[in-house]
Amino acid sequence: MRVPVGIPVGVHVLLERDGRILMMRRAGTGFFDGLYSLPGGHVEPGESLAAAGARELCEEVGVEVEPPGLSMLGVVHRRSDTNRIDFFMRAGAWRNEARIREPDKCDDLMWCRVGCLPDNTVPYVRIALGQPTRSPWILELGWGMSDAVA
Repeated sequence: MRVPVGIPVGVHVLLERDGRILMMRRAGTGFFDGLYSLPGGHVEPGESLAAAGARELCEEVGVEVEPPGLSMLGVVHRRSDTNRIDFFMRAGAWRNEARIREPDKCDDLMWCRVGCLPDNTVPYVRIALGQPTRSPWILELGWGMSDAVA
């Protein structure tokens, strides 16, 4: 009997300060190592998107945010090593200064303008960050059709 496998769901959180966003360089994970991305990770079973975003921020960069303080930016449904769905959220207010809390998974933090992202930014994250921030959007990437933006 074939056991159904769910689609991996990730959440990425945008922290913005003085017109700059926090980017972290992945290291030692075997997945996009050496590339910059937003803080985030997988949604655990039984966990809401906002709870996952708040947990990942605290685990990865020591920033504390209340789940209701996260707002939806958009969704990327992408074909990568498998079928994946990534939610992008923005933190309104948070506590603590960002710092590397998992040196085995991240080796650099940088605040940068969205228009000046590092060349070595995860491709789908770069595309997502180029979307309008005034309303939620949806992207489909890597499916052999022109990428849809709604």
